[in-house]
Amino acid sequence: MLHLAFETSCDDTSIALMDDDRVIQMVTRSQLTEHLATQGVVPEVAARLHANVIFEVLDEVLQAGGVTLRDIGYIDCTSEPGLLPSLMVGKTVAKTLSYGLGIPLQWIHHIEGHIFANLLERGIGDIPFPAVVLTVSWGHNELYLWKSPYEWELLGQTRDDAAGEAFDKVAKAMGLGFPGGPIVAKYAGEYSGTFRRIFPIPLLEADSLDFSFSGLKSAVRREIESRRAANAGILTESDLREIAFEFEQSIVSVLVAKIDRAAKKTGVATIMLAGGVSANDFLRCSLEKLAKRAWYKFFAPVKRLYSMDNAAMIGVRWHYEMTRFAKK
Repeated sequence: MLHLAFETSCDDTSIALMDDDRVIQMVTRSQLTEHLATQGVVPEVAARLHANVIFEVLDEVLQAGGVTLRDIGYIDCTSEPGLLPSLMVGKTVAKTLSYGLGIPLQWIHHIEGHIFANLLERGIGDIPFPAVVLTVSWGHNELYLWKSPYEWELLGQTRDDAAGEAFDKVAKAMGLGFPGGPIVAKYAGEYSGTFRRIFPIPLLEADSLDFSFSGLKSAVRREIESRRAANAGILTESDLREIAFEFEQSIVSVLVAKIDRAAKKTGVATIMLAGGVSANDFLRCSLEKLAKRAWYKFFAPVKRLYSMDNAAMIGVRWHYEMTRFAKK
């Protein structure tokens, strides 16, 4: 069945034309340039930008897919979590189309969409269930036991700052700009030294599967202030590279340790990565090494595009929701 998927949870306007779980066409319009001035996403500004382009994106998707709205059998749209003003733009358009065309509308949870992005361009038989899934995005860190495509259980979550937010705040403290993840990763990749563990690696209690990055973020800020005080208020290029490297190493060490702990605790042999930070090369590489060392099967979204906020992940989540009901 042809269906349209909408994703406007933050600062990307994304619409996908899907045929069941297959992506026919997807267009994602970024707002990155517009948010550079404020070094972060202002919800009201993001919502206005969504409203300005969403119908252009819709027309582009339909024309590229060679279909009209009358060919669509279903609408699916992100419901939560996200920036409320941004979400409302997508939800309003989705509801209007659903009502006007007389076709059903399905709300999809954003984080579930990220998890199901691992099934884009894969068959359901390609992933050995059960699996432990690590979701890593700007506002969310969770560990799930994904028992089957239709059943999952929350194992752990962030108690304060999520990894993506920590990347942004550390980048801002270093004066590197926005968004923080790619910039910090770039500087970290340019560092040629060894990992000295100058920052804490917060693993919490011995059996905890929760996350807490506020202490790590504070430690980085203190190190930045100390180095600036010792060097006339500036950070050298060497400082920037080392701090970025130590921070990225520390945060990835936590993520890797937690997913390993969860896999051992549940006895699964499959680990999986999802969310925007799953595009981080060092994180992916570290989990691949863990998988080889511990004999896990490791999965991440096939394309980096599917790691980021995108409508295809909402569409594939809808497909498996409908498949679940069809089985009943």
